[in-house]
Amino acid sequence: MVSPGHKRRMAAFVIDEGLCSGRAACRCLRLARATYRYRARPPAPEHARLVTRLHELSRQHPRYGFRRIAVKLRAEGFAVGRKQVQRLRRAAGLRVPPPRKRQVRRGESTGLPTQADHRGHVWTWDFIADSTVHGGALRMLTVLDEHTKEVHVLRPERRIGSADVIALVQAAIADHGAPEFIRSDNGPEFIAKDLQRRLAAQNIKTIYITPASPWENGFVESFHSRFRDECLNREQLWTLSEARVVIEDYRQEYNAERPHSSLGYAAPARFAAKSLSARPGSGTDRQAGPSLRPALHSATEITTSTITAD
Repeated sequence: MVSPGHKRRMAAFVIDEGLCSGRAACRCLRLARATYRYRARPPAPEHARLVTRLHELSRQHPRYGFRRIAVKLRAEGFAVGRKQVQRLRRAAGLRVPPPRKRQVRRGESTGLPTQADHRGHVWTWDFIADSTVHGGALRMLTVLDEHTKEVHVLRPERRIGSADVIALVQAAIADHGAPEFIRSDNGPEFIAKDLQRRLAAQNIKTIYITPASPWENGFVESFHSRFRDECLNREQLWTLSEARVVIEDYRQEYNAERPHSSLGYAAPARFAAKSLSARPGSGTDRQAGPSLRPALHSATEITTSTITAD
């Protein structure tokens, strides 16, 4: 079916070429002459401001879909719906290609508890690797709260051993309180006896996933896919110091500003604040402490014996 707009363009073409009159073109195309003469009104100033801001947010967050962009626009006071944002982004060619579908896993995870019920119930941790521009190794430890999706630790180093894992986790516990459970794979840093003793002394139970079953640690794997897509694949990291700044800025933005679909498009910090108000007096739900953003050139709690210089 040919739309009226397409018919208008066809009529204008034959008229401009001198092939027939406007009356004849409208008659042949079965197009009302009033429709041919119709000219759209210019957009209202508010609509133009909406489109401008939509383009700015899309450039700032190129991997955000229309749902998250709509949430951020409404937070800035625009009266806009998801479908309108989707239509405007498609018209501007800003549609984000969908990720490839993965094969659905069959069977149930054997880890317990399978789902966190409150803040500080289950933490999850894992490593993700990348490199600087000249090929220098970057290894990052991620510590994530499965209930609020807050990222408590996202620390890049050249190498991270079990002693460094202990130091980073103890710093997170000092700021956010000790979790009841902590889930991980069977990496050597996570099964080290010294680490297990430290966790047992703080009444933190460990959950180890089945070997070669990363889906059992799905929360941190999901975060790593977002982190790589929205940060690591976008940035050129030249030095370790630059990587620390860029990655810590992303962690803070992820916790404080990024809308999270599984949290009703609230940021993790905002969702965590609601969890705190809903469960007052809990030892694991006390207010988070200051930022964990590391100093660039000063010594930290991490042992320097296993971390090379930048």
